[in-house]
Amino acid sequence: MSRCLNRGVVRVGCCGFPVSRSKYFSTFSIVELQNTFYEPPDLDWAESFREGIPQGFSAAMKAWQALTHLSASPTWRKMKAPPRGAVENYGWLKPTRENIEAWARVVEVARALKACAVVLQTPPTMPFNEESAGWVKAFFREAMSIAPKELIVGWEPRGEWASSRSAEALKAVLEESCVTNVVDLLKRKPVYVHKVLYARLHGVGPGETNYRYKYSDEDLAKLIKYLVELGHPYNYVMFNNVHMFSDAKRLKELAEMSGLTVG
Repeated sequence: MSRCLNRGVVRVGCCGFPVSRSKYFSTFSIVELQNTFYEPPDLDWAESFREGIPQGFSAAMKAWQALTHLSASPTWRKMKAPPRGAVENYGWLKPTRENIEAWARVVEVARALKACAVVLQTPPTMPFNEESAGWVKAFFREAMSIAPKELIVGWEPRGEWASSRSAEALKAVLEESCVTNVVDLLKRKPVYVHKVLYARLHGVGPGETNYRYKYSDEDLAKLIKYLVELGHPYNYVMFNNVHMFSDAKRLKELAEMSGLTVG
């Protein structure tokens, strides 16, 4: 794995490539790959991508949906073929043989990419209760034994698992597993950070996502204020909205004007 951490640096980027790769590489030093969510790419593709990025550039990746989403999810239709085994055993971070094998494939791709981080995003339909807390702990116990120690693993829960009533249980799971709480920092603060504060920005509004939202300078100033107040030495901020390229670029500029070190 590549070294992706720079002390005191806020690294800003996008979830996917909203512009040509050459333009993106000249503007940012990190990207979160999204094609890895729909289906794990071939290792040849991953190695080719890694060889084509400039020196000092890092790639994070969104974990395969088979780990997080049930087979009834509409995004499963984008898979070329269903994964091996019983499809009902996939999703929701359950400690099933199928999920652990799916995670092993994700780790294999991460190694080929020399990815700095893998983000698991669970849907709002995933229940929060004593049973699910138990199975998530069991999943991460197994998953983290497979993952390289230097790989940053993050979990972005939605729905009940992201509510205030689950905060204590969520923190216990993450702390025990050495997994960082990925959040939209303009909606909530992380309950636990391991190695890196990882923020994914999905737009401002009443729901979890508002992809058409364009961030104002006031929004970005608030985001910078939160980063300063939280004071973590390593920070990734990834935009996931229609205007992600221009919004991320403005954040870089405003952060630099505020005295932050931006990667």
